[in-house]
Amino acid sequence: MSEKPQETALSKCPGCEEPLEPGDLFCGACGYDLSAVPAPPKDRPTIALATPPAPSAAPAGSTASAADVPDVPDTSDAPDAGSGDFELAAPDPAAAAAPVPAAGSAPDPRTPAAEPVAAAPAAGGKVCVACRAGRVDDDGYCENCGHAQPRERDHMEQELGSVAAVSDRGLRHHRNEDSFAVSTTALPDGSPAVVAIVCDGVSSASRPDEASAAAASAANESLLEALPRGTHPQQAMHDAILAAAEAVNALAREPGPAAEHEQHRRQNAPACTLVGSIMANGLLVVGWVGDSRAYWVPDDRTAGPARLTEDDSWAAQMVAAGLMNEAEAYADARAHAITGWLGADAYDLEPHTASFKPDRSGLVVVCTDGLWNYAESAAELAAAVPADASQRPLHGAQVLVGHALDGGGHDNVTVALVPFAVEPQGAGSACGTS
Repeated sequence: MSEKPQETALSKCPGCEEPLEPGDLFCGACGYDLSAVPAPPKDRPTIALATPPAPSAAPAGSTASAADVPDVPDTSDAPDAGSGDFELAAPDPAAAAAPVPAAGSAPDPRTPAAEPVAAAPAAGGKVCVACRAGRVDDDGYCENCGHAQPRERDHMEQELGSVAAVSDRGLRHHRNEDSFAVSTTALPDGSPAVVAIVCDGVSSASRPDEASAAAASAANESLLEALPRGTHPQQAMHDAILAAAEAVNALAREPGPAAEHEQHRRQNAPACTLVGSIMANGLLVVGWVGDSRAYWVPDDRTAGPARLTEDDSWAAQMVAAGLMNEAEAYADARAHAITGWLGADAYDLEPHTASFKPDRSGLVVVCTDGLWNYAESAAELAAAVPADASQRPLHGAQVLVGHALDGGGHDNVTVALVPFAVEPQGAGSACGTS
Protein backbone atom coordinates (compact mmCIF):
# COMPACT_ATOMS: atom_id res chain seq x y z
CA MET A 1 0.00 0.00 0.00
CA SER A 2 1.54 3.26 -1.08
CA GLU A 3 0.68 6.39 0.87
CA LYS A 4 0.87 10.09 0.31
CA PRO A 5 2.38 12.05 3.22
CA GLN A 6 0.14 12.65 6.24
CA GLU A 7 0.15 11.82 9.95
CA THR A 8 -1.91 9.53 12.21
CA ALA A 9 -1.60 8.12 15.72
CA LEU A 10 -4.46 5.58 15.84
CA SER A 11 -4.21 1.84 16.37
CA LYS A 12 -7.65 0.86 15.00
CA CYS A 13 -9.98 2.31 12.39
CA PRO A 14 -13.02 4.09 13.91
CA GLY A 15 -15.06 3.36 10.78
CA CYS A 16 -14.69 -0.42 10.45
CA GLU A 17 -12.52 -1.32 13.48
CA GLU A 18 -9.75 -2.75 11.26
CA PRO A 19 -6.34 -2.83 13.03
CA LEU A 20 -3.90 -0.20 11.78
CA GLU A 21 -0.16 -0.22 11.32
CA PRO A 22 2.01 2.63 12.64
CA GLY A 23 2.07 5.34 10.01
CA ASP A 24 -1.19 4.36 8.26
CA LEU A 25 -2.77 7.49 6.85
CA PHE A 26 -6.08 5.98 5.78
CA CYS A 27 -7.77 2.73 6.71
CA GLY A 28 -6.80 0.06 4.19
CA ALA A 29 -10.19 -1.63 4.62
CA CYS A 30 -12.72 1.19 4.38
CA GLY A 31 -10.64 4.23 3.41
CA TYR A 32 -11.46 6.21 6.59
CA ASP A 33 -9.42 9.43 6.88
CA LEU A 34 -7.38 8.97 10.06
CA SER A 35 -6.07 12.52 10.39
CA ALA A 36 -8.33 13.59 13.27
CA VAL A 37 -10.84 11.08 14.65
CA PRO A 38 -11.87 9.75 18.08
CA ALA A 39 -10.55 6.50 19.57
CA PRO A 40 -11.82 3.46 17.62
CA PRO A 41 -14.00 0.67 19.04
CA LYS A 42 -12.94 -2.93 19.64
CA ASP A 43 -11.21 -4.80 16.80
CA ARG A 44 -12.93 -7.52 14.78
CA PRO A 45 -10.40 -9.00 12.33
CA THR A 46 -11.62 -10.90 9.31
CA ILE A 47 -10.27 -13.85 7.37
CA ALA A 48 -9.68 -13.62 3.64
CA LEU A 49 -11.34 -16.17 1.42
CA ALA A 50 -9.35 -15.67 -1.81
CA THR A 51 -8.31 -18.79 -3.66
CA PRO A 52 -6.36 -18.76 -6.92
CA PRO A 53 -8.23 -19.52 -10.13
CA ALA A 54 -6.70 -21.93 -12.59
CA PRO A 55 -3.95 -20.15 -14.56
CA SER A 56 -4.48 -19.67 -18.26
CA ALA A 57 -1.90 -19.40 -20.96
CA ALA A 58 -2.02 -17.09 -23.96
CA PRO A 59 -0.16 -17.51 -27.26
CA ALA A 60 3.08 -15.70 -27.92
CA GLY A 61 2.69 -12.30 -29.48
CA SER A 62 -0.30 -11.53 -27.29
CA THR A 63 -0.93 -9.51 -24.20
CA ALA A 64 -2.54 -10.13 -20.83
CA SER A 65 -3.55 -7.52 -18.30
CA ALA A 66 -4.95 -7.63 -14.81
CA ALA A 67 -7.25 -4.77 -15.84
CA ASP A 68 -8.71 -5.62 -18.58
CA VAL A 69 2.57 8.03 -28.27
CA PRO A 70 4.84 9.81 -30.01
CA ASP A 71 8.51 9.76 -28.98
CA VAL A 72 9.65 12.62 -26.75
CA PRO A 73 13.09 13.64 -25.53
CA ASP A 74 14.32 11.44 -22.65
CA THR A 75 14.40 13.45 -19.44
CA SER A 76 14.56 10.45 -17.13
CA ASP A 77 16.79 10.06 -14.11
CA ALA A 78 19.53 7.58 -13.34
CA PRO A 79 19.36 4.90 -10.99
CA ASP A 80 -15.70 -1.08 -3.35
CA ALA A 81 -18.24 -2.32 -1.36
CA GLY A 82 -17.95 -4.59 1.73
CA SER A 83 -15.25 -7.22 1.78
CA GLY A 84 -17.40 -10.34 1.77
CA ASP A 85 -15.07 -11.87 4.39
CA PHE A 86 -16.45 -14.12 7.13
CA GLU A 87 -15.18 -16.23 10.02
CA LEU A 88 -15.66 -19.78 8.75
CA ALA A 89 -15.53 -23.17 10.42
CA ALA A 90 -13.38 -25.70 8.59
CA PRO A 91 -15.32 -28.28 6.54
CA ASP A 92 -16.10 -31.44 8.49
CA PRO A 93 -13.43 -34.03 7.49
CA ALA A 94 -15.82 -36.89 8.22
CA ALA A 95 -18.49 -35.45 5.94
CA ALA A 96 -15.94 -34.74 3.24
CA ALA A 97 -14.64 -38.32 3.41
CA ALA A 98 -18.05 -40.01 3.49
CA PRO A 99 -18.70 -42.10 0.35
CA VAL A 100 -21.47 -40.97 -1.97
CA PRO A 101 -23.82 -43.80 -3.04
CA ALA A 102 -24.32 -44.40 -6.72
CA ALA A 103 -27.40 -42.88 -8.31
CA GLY A 104 -30.47 -44.97 -7.63
CA SER A 105 -28.80 -47.20 -5.01
CA ALA A 106 -29.73 -47.53 -1.36
CA PRO A 107 -27.42 -46.18 1.33
CA ASP A 108 -24.86 -48.63 2.71
CA PRO A 109 -26.21 -49.73 6.14
CA ARG A 110 -22.62 -50.09 7.38
CA THR A 111 -22.05 -46.37 6.89
CA PRO A 112 -22.90 -44.24 9.98
CA ALA A 113 -25.61 -41.68 9.48
CA ALA A 114 -24.30 -38.20 8.70
CA GLU A 115 -25.73 -34.71 8.63
CA PRO A 116 -27.30 -33.78 5.27
CA VAL A 117 -24.91 -32.05 2.87
CA ALA A 118 -25.58 -30.04 -0.26
CA ALA A 119 -25.59 -31.89 -3.52
CA ALA A 120 -22.45 -31.50 -5.58
CA PRO A 121 -22.67 -28.62 -8.03
CA ALA A 122 -23.64 -29.39 -11.58
CA ALA A 123 -20.88 -30.06 -14.05
CA GLY A 124 -19.17 -26.79 -14.89
CA GLY A 125 -20.65 -25.01 -11.90
CA LYS A 126 -18.42 -22.99 -9.62
CA VAL A 127 -17.77 -24.57 -6.21
CA CYS A 128 -17.95 -22.48 -3.02
CA VAL A 129 -14.52 -21.67 -1.59
CA ALA A 130 -15.94 -21.81 1.97
CA CYS A 131 -17.85 -25.08 2.28
CA ARG A 132 -16.35 -26.71 -0.86
CA ALA A 133 -19.74 -28.28 -1.57
CA GLY A 134 -22.35 -25.75 -2.65
CA ARG A 135 -22.87 -24.20 -6.06
CA VAL A 136 -22.28 -20.46 -6.48
CA ASP A 137 -25.32 -18.63 -7.81
CA ASP A 138 -25.34 -15.81 -10.33
CA ASP A 139 -25.12 -13.22 -7.55
CA GLY A 140 -21.87 -14.66 -6.21
CA TYR A 141 -23.28 -16.44 -3.12
CA CYS A 142 -23.09 -20.11 -2.16
CA GLU A 143 -26.45 -21.89 -2.37
CA ASN A 144 -25.35 -24.22 0.43
CA CYS A 145 -23.74 -22.04 3.11
CA GLY A 146 -24.68 -18.58 1.85
CA HIS A 147 -21.21 -17.09 1.90
CA ALA A 148 -20.14 -14.47 -0.61
CA GLN A 149 -17.37 -15.58 -2.93
CA PRO A 150 -14.08 -13.73 -3.48
CA ARG A 151 -14.16 -11.16 -6.22
CA GLU A 152 -12.23 -11.96 -9.38
CA ARG A 153 -9.61 -9.32 -8.65
CA ASP A 154 -8.90 -10.63 -5.14
CA HIS A 155 -6.45 -13.12 -6.64
CA MET A 156 -5.17 -12.98 -10.22
CA GLU A 157 -2.62 -15.09 -12.05
CA GLN A 158 -1.30 -14.93 -15.60
CA GLU A 159 1.40 -16.82 -17.44
CA LEU A 160 2.35 -15.72 -20.95
CA GLY A 161 5.25 -17.57 -22.51
CA SER A 162 8.26 -16.92 -20.28
CA VAL A 163 6.71 -14.17 -18.17
CA ALA A 164 4.25 -14.66 -15.32
CA ALA A 165 2.54 -12.52 -12.68
CA VAL A 166 0.44 -13.09 -9.57
CA SER A 167 -1.54 -10.54 -7.55
CA ASP A 168 -3.35 -11.11 -4.26
CA ARG A 169 -5.53 -8.98 -1.99
CA GLY A 170 -3.53 -10.02 1.08
CA LEU A 171 -4.92 -10.80 4.51
CA ARG A 172 -5.84 -7.35 5.78
CA HIS A 173 -7.37 -5.35 2.94
CA HIS A 174 -10.95 -5.50 1.74
CA ARG A 175 -9.97 -5.28 -1.93
CA ASN A 176 -6.97 -5.57 -4.22
CA GLU A 177 -5.73 -2.15 -5.32
CA ASP A 178 -2.73 -3.55 -7.26
CA SER A 179 -2.74 -4.35 -10.95
CA PHE A 180 -0.38 -5.78 -13.57
CA ALA A 181 0.03 -6.38 -17.28
CA VAL A 182 2.35 -8.83 -19.01
CA SER A 183 2.86 -9.09 -22.75
CA THR A 184 5.13 -10.24 -25.55
CA THR A 185 5.78 -8.68 -28.91
CA ALA A 186 8.43 -8.61 -31.65
CA LEU A 187 11.01 -5.98 -32.54
CA PRO A 188 11.43 -4.89 -36.18
CA ASP A 189 14.17 -7.53 -36.68
CA GLY A 190 11.79 -10.25 -35.48
CA SER A 191 13.46 -10.82 -32.13
CA PRO A 192 11.16 -11.11 -29.12
CA ALA A 193 10.47 -8.48 -26.48
CA VAL A 194 8.91 -9.31 -23.11
CA VAL A 195 7.12 -6.70 -20.99
CA ALA A 196 5.96 -6.70 -17.35
CA ILE A 197 4.17 -3.77 -15.68
CA VAL A 198 3.16 -3.68 -11.99
CA CYS A 199 1.16 -0.88 -10.36
CA ASP A 200 0.16 -0.19 -6.75
CA GLY A 201 -2.85 2.03 -6.07
CA VAL A 202 -2.29 4.84 -3.54
CA SER A 203 -4.74 3.90 -0.81
CA SER A 204 -5.03 7.43 0.56
CA ALA A 205 -6.43 8.59 -2.80
CA SER A 206 -9.82 8.02 -4.39
CA ARG A 207 -10.37 4.96 -6.62
CA PRO A 208 -6.85 3.51 -6.24
CA ASP A 209 -7.90 0.23 -7.82
CA GLU A 210 -9.04 2.05 -10.96
CA ALA A 211 -5.82 4.07 -11.04
CA SER A 212 -3.55 1.01 -10.96
CA ALA A 213 -5.61 -0.79 -13.60
CA ALA A 214 -5.62 2.24 -15.92
CA ALA A 215 -1.88 2.79 -15.53
CA ALA A 216 -0.92 -0.84 -16.14
CA SER A 217 -3.11 -1.06 -19.23
CA ALA A 218 -1.95 2.27 -20.71
CA ALA A 219 1.76 1.56 -20.15
CA ASN A 220 1.44 -1.89 -21.67
CA GLU A 221 -0.43 -0.62 -24.73
CA SER A 222 2.14 2.14 -25.24
CA LEU A 223 5.00 -0.37 -25.21
CA LEU A 224 3.22 -2.71 -27.61
CA GLU A 225 2.90 0.18 -30.05
CA ALA A 226 6.42 1.57 -29.65
CA LEU A 227 8.65 -1.51 -29.55
CA PRO A 228 7.54 -3.10 -32.88
CA ARG A 229 8.15 0.18 -34.73
CA GLY A 230 11.76 0.35 -33.52
CA THR A 231 11.67 2.81 -30.61
CA HIS A 232 14.61 2.16 -28.30
CA PRO A 233 13.35 0.16 -25.28
CA GLN A 234 14.52 2.77 -22.78
CA GLN A 235 12.78 5.57 -24.65
CA ALA A 236 9.72 3.37 -25.05
CA MET A 237 9.61 2.81 -21.28
CA HIS A 238 9.90 6.54 -20.61
CA ASP A 239 7.01 7.25 -22.97
CA ALA A 240 4.95 4.42 -21.51
CA ILE A 241 5.19 5.94 -18.03
CA LEU A 242 3.97 9.26 -19.42
CA ALA A 243 1.07 7.44 -21.12
CA ALA A 244 0.22 5.73 -17.83
CA ALA A 245 0.29 9.08 -16.03
CA GLU A 246 -2.13 10.57 -18.54
CA ALA A 247 -4.50 7.61 -18.12
CA VAL A 248 -4.53 8.13 -14.33
CA ASN A 249 -4.93 11.90 -14.75
CA ALA A 250 -7.99 11.26 -16.92
CA LEU A 251 -9.71 9.47 -14.04
CA ALA A 252 -9.67 12.72 -12.05
CA ARG A 253 -11.73 14.32 -14.80
CA GLU A 254 -14.31 11.53 -14.72
CA PRO A 255 -16.96 11.13 -12.01
CA GLY A 256 -16.29 7.90 -10.17
CA PRO A 257 -19.07 5.64 -8.91
CA ALA A 258 -19.97 6.41 -5.30
CA ALA A 259 -19.16 3.51 -3.01
CA GLU A 260 -20.12 3.04 0.62
CA HIS A 261 -16.59 2.07 1.63
CA GLU A 262 -15.26 5.38 0.24
CA GLN A 263 -17.63 7.66 2.13
CA HIS A 264 -14.89 8.62 4.61
CA ARG A 265 -12.07 8.71 2.06
CA ARG A 266 -10.65 12.13 1.33
CA GLN A 267 -11.40 12.84 -2.30
CA ASN A 268 -7.83 13.10 -3.53
CA ALA A 269 -7.20 12.49 -7.22
CA PRO A 270 -6.78 8.81 -8.15
CA ALA A 271 -3.11 7.83 -7.94
CA CYS A 272 -0.75 4.86 -8.14
CA THR A 273 2.89 3.87 -8.42
CA LEU A 274 4.38 2.00 -11.38
CA VAL A 275 7.36 -0.21 -12.09
CA GLY A 276 8.02 -2.03 -15.32
CA SER A 277 10.64 -4.04 -17.18
CA ILE A 278 11.43 -4.79 -20.82
CA MET A 279 13.63 -7.65 -22.02
CA ALA A 280 14.71 -7.11 -25.64
CA ASN A 281 17.82 -7.92 -27.71
CA GLY A 282 19.94 -8.77 -24.69
CA LEU A 283 19.01 -5.49 -23.00
CA LEU A 284 17.16 -5.18 -19.71
CA VAL A 285 15.29 -1.89 -19.20
CA VAL A 286 13.42 -0.90 -16.05
CA GLY A 287 11.28 2.17 -15.41
CA TRP A 288 9.42 3.39 -12.35
CA VAL A 289 7.71 6.14 -10.40
CA GLY A 290 7.03 5.59 -6.69
CA ASP A 291 8.13 2.80 -4.40
CA SER A 292 7.33 -0.36 -6.36
CA ARG A 293 10.59 -2.10 -7.21
CA ALA A 294 12.55 -4.30 -9.61
CA TYR A 295 15.27 -6.73 -8.49
CA TRP A 296 17.83 -8.82 -10.36
CA VAL A 297 18.37 -12.41 -9.14
CA PRO A 298 21.05 -14.34 -11.10
CA ASP A 299 20.43 -18.02 -11.78
CA ASP A 300 23.88 -18.66 -10.32
CA ARG A 301 23.15 -17.82 -6.70
CA THR A 302 26.88 -17.49 -5.94
CA ALA A 303 26.70 -14.21 -7.83
CA GLY A 304 25.16 -11.29 -5.99
CA PRO A 305 21.56 -10.13 -6.58
CA ALA A 306 20.81 -6.42 -6.97
CA ARG A 307 18.00 -3.92 -6.59
CA LEU A 308 17.51 -2.09 -9.89
CA THR A 309 15.31 0.81 -8.73
CA GLU A 310 15.44 3.60 -6.13
CA ASP A 311 12.26 4.47 -4.24
CA ASP A 312 10.51 7.80 -4.50
CA SER A 313 9.86 7.81 -0.76
CA TRP A 314 10.59 9.61 2.49
CA ALA A 315 12.88 6.80 3.63
CA ALA A 316 14.91 6.86 0.40
CA GLN A 317 15.32 10.63 0.69
CA MET A 318 16.61 10.32 4.26
CA VAL A 319 19.14 7.69 3.20
CA ALA A 320 20.22 9.68 0.13
CA ALA A 321 20.73 12.78 2.29
CA GLY A 322 22.86 10.81 4.74
CA LEU A 323 20.49 11.58 7.61
CA MET A 324 19.68 7.92 8.36
CA ASN A 325 20.89 4.49 7.36
CA GLU A 326 18.44 2.16 5.60
CA ALA A 327 17.52 0.24 8.74
CA GLU A 328 16.66 3.42 10.62
CA ALA A 329 14.79 5.01 7.71
CA TYR A 330 12.59 2.02 6.91
CA ALA A 331 11.80 1.48 10.60
CA ASP A 332 10.34 4.99 10.78
CA ALA A 333 6.56 5.42 10.61
CA ARG A 334 7.03 7.83 7.71
CA ALA A 335 9.09 5.38 5.63
CA HIS A 336 6.37 4.59 3.09
CA ALA A 337 5.24 8.15 2.49
CA ILE A 338 5.90 8.42 -1.24
CA THR A 339 7.34 11.50 -2.92
CA GLY A 340 6.50 10.47 -6.49
CA TRP A 341 3.39 8.94 -8.01
CA LEU A 342 1.14 8.97 -11.06
CA GLY A 343 -1.93 11.16 -10.62
CA ALA A 344 -3.39 14.58 -11.30
CA ASP A 345 -2.11 15.93 -7.97
CA ALA A 346 1.43 14.58 -8.36
CA TYR A 347 4.41 16.87 -8.11
CA ASP A 348 6.54 17.32 -11.24
CA LEU A 349 6.48 13.89 -12.85
CA GLU A 350 9.97 12.46 -13.28
CA PRO A 351 9.91 9.00 -14.91
CA HIS A 352 13.00 7.04 -13.94
CA THR A 353 14.52 4.58 -16.41
CA ALA A 354 17.66 2.45 -16.35
CA SER A 355 19.16 -0.02 -18.81
CA PHE A 356 21.43 -2.98 -18.15
CA LYS A 357 23.13 -5.66 -20.22
CA PRO A 358 23.53 -8.68 -17.94
CA ASP A 359 26.47 -11.00 -18.60
CA ARG A 360 24.70 -14.05 -17.17
CA SER A 361 21.23 -15.54 -17.02
CA GLY A 362 18.90 -14.52 -14.24
CA LEU A 363 15.47 -13.42 -13.21
CA VAL A 364 13.88 -9.96 -13.01
CA VAL A 365 11.47 -9.62 -10.07
CA VAL A 366 9.00 -6.73 -10.52
CA CYS A 367 6.89 -6.15 -7.43
CA THR A 368 4.91 -3.87 -5.14
CA ASP A 369 5.87 -3.12 -1.56
CA GLY A 370 3.39 -5.78 -0.47
CA LEU A 371 6.19 -8.23 -1.29
CA TRP A 372 9.37 -6.33 -0.50
CA ASN A 373 8.05 -5.33 2.93
CA TYR A 374 8.84 -8.95 3.81
CA ALA A 375 12.11 -9.18 1.84
CA GLU A 376 13.50 -5.66 1.66
CA SER A 377 17.12 -6.25 0.67
CA ALA A 378 18.19 -7.90 -2.58
CA ALA A 379 19.73 -10.77 -0.62
CA GLU A 380 16.53 -11.37 1.37
CA LEU A 381 14.40 -11.31 -1.75
CA ALA A 382 16.76 -13.63 -3.65
CA ALA A 383 16.58 -16.10 -0.75
CA ALA A 384 12.79 -16.23 -1.15
CA VAL A 385 12.94 -16.91 -4.91
CA PRO A 386 12.74 -20.65 -5.74
CA ALA A 387 15.82 -22.07 -7.43
CA ASP A 388 13.78 -23.13 -10.47
CA ALA A 389 11.89 -19.85 -10.87
CA SER A 390 13.46 -19.13 -14.27
CA GLN A 391 12.06 -22.43 -15.57
CA ARG A 392 8.75 -22.11 -13.69
CA PRO A 393 8.01 -18.38 -13.43
CA LEU A 394 4.33 -18.77 -12.49
CA HIS A 395 5.20 -21.15 -9.67
CA GLY A 396 7.96 -18.78 -8.58
CA ALA A 397 5.54 -15.86 -8.46
CA GLN A 398 3.07 -17.94 -6.47
CA VAL A 399 5.80 -18.81 -3.97
CA LEU A 400 6.78 -15.15 -3.54
CA VAL A 401 3.17 -14.10 -2.97
CA GLY A 402 2.92 -16.91 -0.43
CA HIS A 403 6.05 -15.58 1.26
CA ALA A 404 4.34 -12.23 1.77
CA LEU A 405 1.13 -13.83 3.03
CA ASP A 406 3.07 -16.03 5.43
CA GLY A 407 4.80 -12.91 6.69
CA GLY A 408 1.48 -11.30 7.61
CA GLY A 409 -0.05 -10.18 4.30
CA HIS A 410 -0.67 -6.66 5.60
CA ASP A 411 -0.87 -5.24 2.08
CA ASN A 412 -1.93 -6.20 -1.41
CA VAL A 413 0.94 -8.11 -3.00
CA THR A 414 1.81 -8.32 -6.70
CA VAL A 415 4.88 -9.81 -8.36
CA ALA A 416 5.87 -10.47 -11.98
CA LEU A 417 8.83 -12.67 -12.92
CA VAL A 418 10.72 -12.21 -16.19
CA PRO A 419 13.44 -14.81 -16.89
CA PHE A 420 16.45 -13.35 -18.73
CA ALA A 421 18.54 -15.86 -20.69
CA VAL A 422 22.13 -15.16 -21.74
CA GLU A 423 24.13 -17.48 -23.96
CA PRO A 424 27.23 -18.88 -22.18
CA GLN A 425 29.60 -17.42 -24.78
CA GLY A 426 28.32 -13.89 -24.05
CA ALA A 427 31.26 -12.93 -21.85
CA GLY A 428 31.68 -9.38 -20.65
CA SER A 429 28.98 -7.00 -19.51
CA ALA A 430 27.88 -3.46 -19.80
CA CYS A 431 25.52 -1.51 -17.64
CA GLY A 432 24.17 1.97 -18.10
CA THR A 433 21.49 4.21 -16.71
CA SER A 434 19.86 7.37 -17.81
